[in-house]
Amino acid sequence: MGLRLKCLAAFAFVFVLISGTQAQQDFSKVQIKATHVAGTVYMLEGSGGNIGVCVGDDGIVIVDDQFAPLANKIKDALREISNKPLKFVVNTHFHGDHSGGNAEFGKEATIIAHDNVRLRLSQGGNVAGQEVKASPKEALPVITFKDGASIHVNGEEIRAVHMPHGHTDGDSLIFFSEAKVVHMGDDFVTYGFPFVDTKSGGSISGMIAAVEAALKMISDDTKIIPGHGPLSTPADMRKFVEMLKDTRQLVASGLSNGKSVEQLKQDHVLSKYEDLGKGFIKTDAWIETLAGDIQTHK
Repeated sequence: MGLRLKCLAAFAFVFVLISGTQAQQDFSKVQIKATHVAGTVYMLEGSGGNIGVCVGDDGIVIVDDQFAPLANKIKDALREISNKPLKFVVNTHFHGDHSGGNAEFGKEATIIAHDNVRLRLSQGGNVAGQEVKASPKEALPVITFKDGASIHVNGEEIRAVHMPHGHTDGDSLIFFSEAKVVHMGDDFVTYGFPFVDTKSGGSISGMIAAVEAALKMISDDTKIIPGHGPLSTPADMRKFVEMLKDTRQLVASGLSNGKSVEQLKQDHVLSKYEDLGKGFIKTDAWIETLAGDIQTHK
Protein backbone atom coordinates (compact mmCIF):
# COMPACT_ATOMS: atom_id res chain seq x y z
CA MET A 1 0.00 0.00 0.00
CA GLY A 2 1.37 3.44 -0.98
CA LEU A 3 2.12 6.18 1.50
CA ARG A 4 -0.97 8.15 0.50
CA LEU A 5 -3.28 5.19 1.18
CA LYS A 6 -1.46 4.45 4.43
CA CYS A 7 -2.05 7.99 5.59
CA LEU A 8 -5.72 7.85 4.56
CA ALA A 9 -6.21 4.66 6.54
CA ALA A 10 -4.50 6.14 9.56
CA PHE A 11 -6.52 9.34 9.12
CA ALA A 12 -9.80 7.45 9.26
CA PHE A 13 -8.59 5.47 12.26
CA VAL A 14 -7.47 8.48 14.27
CA PHE A 15 -10.83 10.27 14.11
CA VAL A 16 -12.46 8.18 16.79
CA LEU A 17 -9.35 8.07 18.93
CA ILE A 18 -8.87 11.83 18.96
CA SER A 19 -12.47 13.01 19.06
CA GLY A 20 -14.37 10.10 20.57
CA THR A 21 -17.14 11.00 18.13
CA GLN A 22 -17.99 10.65 14.47
CA ALA A 23 -19.18 14.24 14.05
CA GLN A 24 -16.07 15.55 12.30
CA GLN A 25 -15.96 13.10 9.40
CA ASP A 26 -18.06 13.28 6.24
CA PHE A 27 -19.27 9.71 5.99
CA SER A 28 -21.42 10.50 2.94
CA LYS A 29 -18.32 10.09 0.77
CA VAL A 30 -17.31 6.72 2.22
CA GLN A 31 -17.76 3.70 -0.02
CA ILE A 32 -17.87 0.15 1.33
CA LYS A 33 -15.73 -2.27 -0.67
CA ALA A 34 -16.35 -6.01 -0.39
CA THR A 35 -13.62 -8.56 -1.13
CA HIS A 36 -14.06 -12.33 -1.13
CA VAL A 37 -11.30 -13.76 1.05
CA ALA A 38 -11.88 -17.52 1.10
CA GLY A 39 -14.76 -19.96 1.54
CA THR A 40 -17.67 -18.23 3.28
CA VAL A 41 -15.51 -15.28 4.38
CA TYR A 42 -15.43 -11.73 2.99
CA MET A 43 -13.76 -8.50 4.04
CA LEU A 44 -15.45 -5.09 4.00
CA GLU A 45 -13.37 -1.91 3.85
CA GLY A 46 -14.81 1.55 4.45
CA SER A 47 -13.77 3.99 7.16
CA GLY A 48 -12.37 2.57 10.35
CA GLY A 49 -11.38 -1.02 11.03
CA ASN A 50 -11.81 -3.77 8.47
CA ILE A 51 -14.94 -5.89 8.83
CA GLY A 52 -14.80 -9.67 8.55
CA VAL A 53 -17.95 -11.35 7.22
CA CYS A 54 -19.10 -14.97 7.23
CA VAL A 55 -22.15 -15.81 5.09
CA GLY A 56 -24.21 -18.94 4.50
CA ASP A 57 -27.58 -20.58 5.06
CA ASP A 58 -27.41 -20.01 8.82
CA GLY A 59 -27.12 -16.24 8.45
CA ILE A 60 -24.45 -13.57 8.57
CA VAL A 61 -21.74 -13.01 11.16
CA ILE A 62 -19.67 -9.83 11.10
CA VAL A 63 -16.45 -9.11 12.95
CA ASP A 64 -16.40 -5.39 13.91
CA ASP A 65 -18.76 -2.77 12.50
CA GLN A 66 -16.88 0.53 11.97
CA PHE A 67 -18.77 3.79 12.71
CA ALA A 68 -22.51 4.19 13.38
CA PRO A 69 -23.18 6.55 10.41
CA LEU A 70 -21.95 3.81 8.06
CA ALA A 71 -24.42 1.18 9.27
CA ASN A 72 -26.82 1.51 6.33
CA LYS A 73 -23.98 1.40 3.82
CA ILE A 74 -22.60 -1.69 5.53
CA LYS A 75 -26.05 -3.29 5.47
CA ASP A 76 -26.29 -2.57 1.73
CA ALA A 77 -22.89 -4.18 1.18
CA LEU A 78 -23.95 -7.24 3.17
CA ARG A 79 -27.13 -7.58 1.07
CA GLU A 80 -24.95 -7.66 -2.05
CA ILE A 81 -23.22 -10.71 -0.58
CA SER A 82 -26.15 -12.53 1.07
CA ASN A 83 -29.90 -12.17 1.57
CA LYS A 84 -29.72 -13.95 4.94
CA PRO A 85 -30.27 -12.06 8.22
CA LEU A 86 -27.45 -10.80 10.40
CA LYS A 87 -27.13 -13.11 13.42
CA PHE A 88 -23.96 -12.16 15.30
CA VAL A 89 -21.55 -9.25 15.70
CA VAL A 90 -18.11 -9.99 17.18
CA ASN A 91 -15.94 -7.11 18.40
CA THR A 92 -12.15 -7.54 18.26
CA HIS A 93 -11.80 -4.70 20.83
CA PHE A 94 -13.67 -1.66 22.13
CA HIS A 95 -12.36 1.27 20.04
CA GLY A 96 -15.12 3.12 18.24
CA ASP A 97 -13.74 2.63 14.74
CA HIS A 98 -14.38 -1.09 15.29
CA SER A 99 -17.47 -1.02 17.54
CA GLY A 100 -19.22 2.24 16.64
CA GLY A 101 -21.98 0.44 14.77
CA ASN A 102 -22.86 -1.79 17.73
CA ALA A 103 -25.95 0.15 18.76
CA GLU A 104 -27.43 -0.12 15.27
CA PHE A 105 -26.47 -3.71 14.50
CA GLY A 106 -27.33 -4.81 18.03
CA LYS A 107 -31.00 -4.20 17.17
CA GLU A 108 -30.98 -7.30 14.97
CA ALA A 109 -27.97 -9.34 16.05
CA THR A 110 -26.29 -10.66 19.19
CA ILE A 111 -23.06 -8.83 20.09
CA ILE A 112 -20.19 -10.98 21.38
CA ALA A 113 -16.86 -9.79 22.79
CA HIS A 114 -14.30 -10.21 25.53
CA ASP A 115 -15.29 -9.23 29.09
CA ASN A 116 -13.09 -6.13 28.95
CA VAL A 117 -14.77 -4.86 25.79
CA ARG A 118 -18.11 -4.69 27.56
CA LEU A 119 -16.46 -3.15 30.61
CA ARG A 120 -14.69 -0.38 28.68
CA LEU A 121 -17.67 0.36 26.46
CA SER A 122 -19.96 0.62 29.47
CA GLN A 123 -17.60 2.83 31.46
CA GLY A 124 -16.10 5.07 28.80
CA GLY A 125 -12.69 6.49 29.53
CA ASN A 126 -9.71 8.13 27.89
CA VAL A 127 -8.16 7.07 24.59
CA ALA A 128 -5.14 8.85 23.12
CA GLY A 129 -5.65 11.70 25.55
CA GLN A 130 -9.29 12.26 24.60
CA GLU A 131 -12.45 11.47 26.56
CA VAL A 132 -14.61 8.66 25.20
CA LYS A 133 -18.18 8.61 26.49
CA ALA A 134 -19.81 5.48 27.86
CA SER A 135 -21.79 3.56 25.24
CA PRO A 136 -25.56 3.07 25.53
CA LYS A 137 -26.91 -0.27 26.69
CA GLU A 138 -27.87 -1.36 23.18
CA ALA A 139 -24.24 -1.07 22.05
CA LEU A 140 -22.87 -3.41 24.72
CA PRO A 141 -21.96 -7.05 24.08
CA VAL A 142 -24.61 -9.35 25.54
CA ILE A 143 -22.39 -12.44 25.44
CA THR A 144 -18.87 -12.08 26.83
CA PHE A 145 -16.02 -14.48 27.47
CA LYS A 146 -12.77 -14.63 29.40
CA ASP A 147 -10.43 -16.71 27.26
CA GLY A 148 -12.31 -17.56 24.10
CA ALA A 149 -15.55 -18.59 22.43
CA SER A 150 -16.73 -20.28 19.23
CA ILE A 151 -19.68 -19.72 16.91
CA HIS A 152 -20.62 -22.69 14.73
CA VAL A 153 -22.47 -21.42 11.65
CA ASN A 154 -22.39 -21.85 7.87
CA GLY A 155 -20.21 -24.94 8.16
CA GLU A 156 -17.58 -22.76 9.82
CA GLU A 157 -16.11 -22.50 13.29
CA ILE A 158 -15.58 -18.83 14.07
CA ARG A 159 -13.23 -18.92 17.04
CA ALA A 160 -12.42 -15.90 19.19
CA VAL A 161 -9.19 -16.14 21.19
CA HIS A 162 -8.36 -13.50 23.79
CA MET A 163 -4.87 -12.00 23.60
CA PRO A 164 -4.25 -10.00 26.79
CA HIS A 165 -2.46 -6.66 26.81
CA GLY A 166 -1.77 -6.25 23.11
CA HIS A 167 -3.44 -3.33 21.34
CA THR A 168 -5.74 -3.13 24.41
CA ASP A 169 -6.58 -5.48 27.28
CA GLY A 170 -9.68 -6.77 25.49
CA ASP A 171 -8.25 -7.92 22.16
CA SER A 172 -9.52 -11.03 20.44
CA LEU A 173 -8.15 -12.69 17.33
CA ILE A 174 -10.94 -14.22 15.24
CA PHE A 175 -10.17 -17.45 13.39
CA PHE A 176 -12.35 -18.78 10.58
CA SER A 177 -11.11 -22.35 10.85
CA GLU A 178 -12.51 -23.93 7.67
CA ALA A 179 -11.71 -20.98 5.40
CA LYS A 180 -8.22 -20.58 6.91
CA VAL A 181 -8.66 -16.88 7.58
CA VAL A 182 -7.88 -14.84 10.69
CA HIS A 183 -9.04 -11.33 11.59
CA MET A 184 -6.26 -9.82 13.68
CA GLY A 185 -8.04 -6.71 14.95
CA ASP A 186 -5.52 -3.96 15.67
CA ASP A 187 -2.84 -6.34 16.90
CA PHE A 188 -1.73 -6.26 13.25
CA VAL A 189 -2.09 -3.18 11.03
CA THR A 190 -0.35 -2.00 7.88
CA TYR A 191 -0.36 1.81 8.19
CA GLY A 192 3.09 2.09 9.85
CA PHE A 193 4.02 2.01 13.53
CA PRO A 194 0.91 0.72 15.35
CA PHE A 195 -1.13 2.56 17.94
CA VAL A 196 -0.80 0.75 21.28
CA ASP A 197 -3.45 1.90 23.74
CA THR A 198 -1.36 1.68 26.91
CA LYS A 199 -4.02 3.59 28.88
CA SER A 200 -6.42 0.73 28.12
CA GLY A 201 -4.10 -2.09 29.11
CA GLY A 202 -2.21 -2.42 25.84
CA SER A 203 1.52 -3.06 25.51
CA ILE A 204 4.08 -3.63 22.79
CA SER A 205 5.24 -6.81 24.53
CA GLY A 206 1.67 -8.09 24.50
CA MET A 207 1.23 -7.16 20.85
CA ILE A 208 4.40 -9.09 19.97
CA ALA A 209 3.08 -12.08 21.94
CA ALA A 210 -0.29 -11.89 20.19
CA VAL A 211 1.16 -11.87 16.69
CA GLU A 212 3.64 -14.64 17.49
CA ALA A 213 0.85 -16.73 19.00
CA ALA A 214 -1.29 -16.21 15.91
CA LEU A 215 1.57 -17.24 13.61
CA LYS A 216 1.90 -20.52 15.52
CA MET A 217 -1.81 -21.24 15.02
CA ILE A 218 -1.95 -20.71 11.25
CA SER A 219 -0.35 -22.08 8.10
CA ASP A 220 1.45 -20.25 5.32
CA ASP A 221 -1.65 -20.27 3.12
CA THR A 222 -3.82 -18.59 5.77
CA LYS A 223 -5.25 -15.24 4.69
CA ILE A 224 -4.95 -12.34 7.12
CA ILE A 225 -7.50 -9.57 7.65
CA PRO A 226 -5.59 -6.78 9.41
CA GLY A 227 -7.29 -4.25 11.64
CA HIS A 228 -6.46 -1.63 9.02
CA GLY A 229 -5.07 -2.12 5.54
CA PRO A 230 -5.32 -4.57 2.66
CA LEU A 231 -5.67 -8.33 2.85
CA SER A 232 -2.34 -9.68 4.05
CA THR A 233 -0.28 -12.84 4.43
CA PRO A 234 1.56 -14.59 7.28
CA ALA A 235 4.77 -13.27 5.71
CA ASP A 236 3.44 -9.73 6.16
CA MET A 237 2.75 -10.48 9.82
CA ARG A 238 6.18 -11.95 10.35
CA LYS A 239 7.73 -8.79 8.91
CA PHE A 240 5.52 -6.71 11.21
CA VAL A 241 6.45 -8.60 14.39
CA GLU A 242 10.12 -8.51 13.49
CA MET A 243 9.82 -4.74 13.20
CA LEU A 244 8.21 -4.59 16.64
CA LYS A 245 10.98 -6.70 18.16
CA ASP A 246 13.80 -4.89 16.35
CA THR A 247 12.62 -1.38 17.23
CA ARG A 248 12.14 -2.48 20.83
CA GLN A 249 15.67 -3.89 20.93
CA LEU A 250 17.18 -0.77 19.36
CA VAL A 251 15.60 1.44 22.01
CA ALA A 252 16.41 -1.03 24.81
CA SER A 253 20.08 -1.08 23.79
CA GLY A 254 20.23 2.70 23.78
CA LEU A 255 18.63 2.95 27.21
CA SER A 256 20.96 0.31 28.63
CA ASN A 257 23.90 2.37 27.37
CA GLY A 258 22.72 5.29 29.46
CA LYS A 259 21.04 7.33 26.76
CA SER A 260 17.83 9.21 27.47
CA VAL A 261 14.70 8.99 25.35
CA GLU A 262 15.41 12.47 24.00
CA GLN A 263 18.93 11.44 23.03
CA LEU A 264 17.59 8.40 21.21
CA LYS A 265 15.27 10.67 19.24
CA GLN A 266 18.12 13.03 18.39
CA ASP A 267 20.30 10.07 17.39
CA HIS A 268 17.55 8.85 15.01
CA VAL A 269 17.87 5.41 16.53
CA LEU A 270 15.02 4.11 14.32
CA SER A 271 16.24 5.69 11.08
CA LYS A 272 15.97 2.35 9.23
CA TYR A 273 12.20 2.50 9.82
CA GLU A 274 11.78 6.14 8.83
CA ASP A 275 8.96 5.46 6.35
CA LEU A 276 6.83 3.78 9.03
CA GLY A 277 6.91 6.98 11.09
CA LYS A 278 5.17 9.03 8.42
CA GLY A 279 1.71 7.75 9.31
CA PHE A 280 -0.50 8.20 12.38
CA ILE A 281 2.18 7.22 14.91
CA LYS A 282 5.30 9.32 14.41
CA THR A 283 8.76 7.93 15.08
CA ASP A 284 9.36 10.00 18.22
CA ALA A 285 6.03 8.88 19.68
CA TRP A 286 6.91 5.26 18.89
CA ILE A 287 10.25 5.64 20.68
CA GLU A 288 8.40 6.96 23.74
CA THR A 289 5.97 4.04 23.66
CA LEU A 290 8.83 1.57 23.30
CA ALA A 291 10.74 3.13 26.19
CA GLY A 292 7.65 2.93 28.40
CA ASP A 293 7.14 -0.72 27.48
CA ILE A 294 10.77 -1.53 28.23
CA GLN A 295 10.56 0.10 31.64
CA THR A 296 7.36 -1.77 32.44
CA HIS A 297 8.47 -5.17 31.17
CA LYS A 298 12.08 -5.39 32.30
